[in-house]
Amino acid sequence: MAGPAEWSPTMDATEEIQKICVQMKTDVDKFTGVNYGEFKAVKYRNQIVTGGQNYIIKVYVGGEEYIHLSLYGKPDGVVTLRGVQQHKTEDDLLEPFPK
Repeated sequence: MAGPAEWSPTMDATEEIQKICVQMKTDVDKFTGVNYGEFKAVKYRNQIVTGGQNYIIKVYVGGEEYIHLSLYGKPDGVVTLRGVQQHKTEDDLLEPFPK
């Protein structure tokens, strides 16, 4: 696991990461203007920061399409959408991106 303020290596999505994605789907749909039929977390990276964690999550949304989510999670379980990158592929690397 990465130390404070370092991004973790890319890891396979866990059940917890999938739950976060399901929780954020409505916000992602509003942000992008797209109602994604499929929404399956595939890979993720996280970063421990003061007061919570940052996440970058690769989400499969159907066909050959993936999106990347930038999220911030507080210790109390509240997660905030910070940004979305659309039109990604299975092979695109998960890199931190601006809001």
